Amino acid sequence: MAEEKTAQATSSIEDQIRLREGKVALLRERGRDPYPSGVHVGCTTARIRDIHAADDAKALDEMPNGPYTIAGRVMAIRTMGKATFLSLRDRDGDLQAFVKKDKVGEAAYETLKLLDLGDVAWVKGRAMRTRTGELSIEAGEGGFQVLSKALRPLPEKWHGLHDVETRYRQRYVDLAAHPEVRETFRRRTKLITAMRRFLDEREFVEVETPILHTPEQAGGAAARTFQTHHNALDLDLKLRIATELHLKRLVVGGLERVYEIGRIFRNEGIDRTHCPEFTSIEFYEAYATYQDLMKLTEEMIARLCLEVTGSYDAPYQGAVIDYRAPWPRVSMLGEVAKVYGISGTDSQKLDGLARLTRADFGSRSTEKEALFKLGKTESTGEQIAWAFETFCEPMLVRDKPSFIVDFPIEISPLARKRDGEPRLVDRFEAFAGGFEIANAFTELNDPRDQEARFRAQVEAAKRGNEEAMPYDRDFVRALEHGMPPTAGEGIGIDRLVMLFTDSPSIRDVILFPLLRPEAEGT
Repeated sequence: MAEEKTAQATSSIEDQIRLREGKVALLRERGRDPYPSGVHVGCTTARIRDIHAADDAKALDEMPNGPYTIAGRVMAIRTMGKATFLSLRDRDGDLQAFVKKDKVGEAAYETLKLLDLGDVAWVKGRAMRTRTGELSIEAGEGGFQVLSKALRPLPEKWHGLHDVETRYRQRYVDLAAHPEVRETFRRRTKLITAMRRFLDEREFVEVETPILHTPEQAGGAAARTFQTHHNALDLDLKLRIATELHLKRLVVGGLERVYEIGRIFRNEGIDRTHCPEFTSIEFYEAYATYQDLMKLTEEMIARLCLEVTGSYDAPYQGAVIDYRAPWPRVSMLGEVAKVYGISGTDSQKLDGLARLTRADFGSRSTEKEALFKLGKTESTGEQIAWAFETFCEPMLVRDKPSFIVDFPIEISPLARKRDGEPRLVDRFEAFAGGFEIANAFTELNDPRDQEARFRAQVEAAKRGNEEAMPYDRDFVRALEHGMPPTAGEGIGIDRLVMLFTDSPSIRDVILFPLLRPEAEGT
């Protein structure tokens, strides 16, 4: 096709756009709408492949079939005289269309001559196989139409969009060019659907809680907030960093099993596993403990893996992770005590670690970033958490998820104290693939204890801790009405999708991740 060669030989995107705009004008001159509506599409490409998978060319020629109507983006054009082969890509994949002038008519074939890569086209006809055996749709009379004329071409070698930031920024092109990216987001949807089904089967109730929080209610996690202002009420507000405190209010109100899947906003750095805007699920179960949630988590994640990937084992970045129970339990306190040569009971380990100075904790590291984080710690509990993150997390097994237990109270302001050792709390974090995927604990339901923890957080904020929680008076009031013994858990959905799609970055599994503004002129 002369027009196609001219367009592809033009180096400037602007020139290519002008060429395509000229084709739009020419279509309109010929009475053809380049952006029509109301076209019926009866099949996906996968449906046609399924129907005729076993049929050879002779069988297709002899049997009546179709007519089928398909539509999709034009990914390849090959013209030989008065016949053209097109590759059309829809949501299920690619299928070839065979368009002959003597079959579709001269007017339709003249329209086809104005076709470019990236256009959306419609074909109606019977199934056939070419001489090479490729299943195709042979367009019949009136069986070809342009549905959307693409003014901007797909990237050169449309299957080769390599710049990562461009792929995130122009996700519409990334999805069009890379079927595997679309599969990632199909798996994401499948995972969320399966997660809902799992909890619904156990009589959990799905709810929605506020995204806009007043400053005193913007708690539930150790994180900095995003701030905004409501003009009508002249009210400063913050975007939620967790759904926890509102969900526990609902447990007080009698919704004994409750969950929410929602967007969370944290004003934090961006790296492989962190994004300022992400999706989590939090669920709370009255009359349960964190040990109960360990069992539920093992069962749920294994089932999700099976439903999303088809197996209980899933590859992730060079390792194959087996999600079946049991998952190993790893003591944060115990592992850190080993690092510093301290043994004994939990109480003796805590006593020994409490005698270490900040310099003692840092003596085993030379990494500047790690030592900078250590310098911001104020308590032994925070230093234990720092040591575990620095020395122990990298040593976790790679072929199984792990539960981390025995957390210090200083880093767990909403968790119940451990019976027999109040410096620890009833809490676990689940790790897989080298990062945290879940956080859970037996909830603190003593209103006076919660008051004291909030006050400690306020004091920490006064000392410069930007991630300390505010004093949520209404939440304390809710606890004063009596919250039953409860366990709760939060799971990062984006990180689960990373694991089940073998994606190295959280931005690979968020459709439109936050990026710096695009430079002018690009």
